[in-house]
Amino acid sequence: MDCFVWRDYMSKTASRAFAATEWITRFAYINLLWMAFTLLGLVVFGFFPATISMFAIIRKWLMGETDIPVFQTFWESYKSDFFRSNGLGLIIVIVAGLIVLDLAFMRNAGGGFINIIQIPIYLFMFAAVMTIFYLFPVYVHYELKMTQMIKNSFLMMLINPIENLVMITGIVAIFFVVKFLPGLGFFFGGSLSAAVIMSTCFIVFKKMDKKRQST
Repeated sequence: MDCFVWRDYMSKTASRAFAATEWITRFAYINLLWMAFTLLGLVVFGFFPATISMFAIIRKWLMGETDIPVFQTFWESYKSDFFRSNGLGLIIVIVAGLIVLDLAFMRNAGGGFINIIQIPIYLFMFAAVMTIFYLFPVYVHYELKMTQMIKNSFLMMLINPIENLVMITGIVAIFFVVKFLPGLGFFFGGSLSAAVIMSTCFIVFKKMDKKRQST
């Protein structure tokens, strides 16, 4: 009896170890694909299509589609969303530029006036960054026009403070791990960050779907 229990325990442990290794390999693979396809688009034109493709893969995994052909799915998403995702990227770059200008302005300005306006500016920057985090999951999960996408991402960010906190905590944790173990960033930095954002937003999407069904 003890021998049977021991063998059953070892079998389950081996299965869990194999599953963990498989998922580690998957995340490393899509991280490498993300970097490779970013370079394929000369970084400037490749970053956003590659990022959207990575989120699309993770979304399918969260929905239980774990047996999809990863490279083929990534490539098809990259091709079909190349121009549209770069349109979204242009908006994100403009917003990021405004954030940089705000930071430069607050750094160089002085006096009591800057103390009055810095809180609204910081709130704007926080809202903008969090809305950008939501944009990628919303892009791959819904079929929306660009304006609707931005509006819905902003509203989701606004009404889900707990999920925002979970998202920030996860990203900060990954940042510190990568900071102390830079080698992990090469294999997992992008994919794990995308997984944290996508899985958190997936919870938000499910909550919204339940509310729609109950009304």
